[in-house]
Amino acid sequence: MSQTRVLALVGSLRAGSVNRQLAETAARTAPEGVEVTVYEGLAEVPFYNEDIDVAGTIASVDALRAAAAEADALLLVTPEYNGTIPAVLKNAIDWISRPYGVGAVKDKPVAVISASPSGNAAKWAHEDTRKAVGVAGGKVLEDVSLSIGATFEKFGEGHPSDNAEVAGQVAAVVAGLVSASGELVSA
Repeated sequence: MSQTRVLALVGSLRAGSVNRQLAETAARTAPEGVEVTVYEGLAEVPFYNEDIDVAGTIASVDALRAAAAEADALLLVTPEYNGTIPAVLKNAIDWISRPYGVGAVKDKPVAVISASPSGNAAKWAHEDTRKAVGVAGGKVLEDVSLSIGATFEKFGEGHPSDNAEVAGQVAAVVAGLVSASGELVSA
């Protein structure tokens, strides 16, 4: 069986972010034969600008595009900033969507997980992320997603992977991505 590769892009740059911890949970709960990689380096990617995109090579952009191209599926994990998707995640989507129509996100299965301390569970950012990556060419999975609210109460000082219910829900999202990528998951 070949290895299924899932690339996780996190919309928070903060090391202790619950959203980053959810991406780590995806990596920890991935079934045998599945590798979930939490992408490092989004902070180094410049804001999308077609002038610099066509001008030449940008190492941070090349690394992001290569990681997305090598992945079988994408997991986008987002907090909500002022009612929408964080700029760092939107910027990553913009870069991997280019060149338009053949970017690294084209036809890749994509799932979104959102989380926030509010009861809203970052649903606006969740919806905006799904919309942006769908327009960019990703195949957004309609029935594979997760929104988690009240994260302070739910996790406290603990890691989301310590919460059996949430860890199971995250694992189900990863399994859905794997299934959509056409790979078999070992039981």
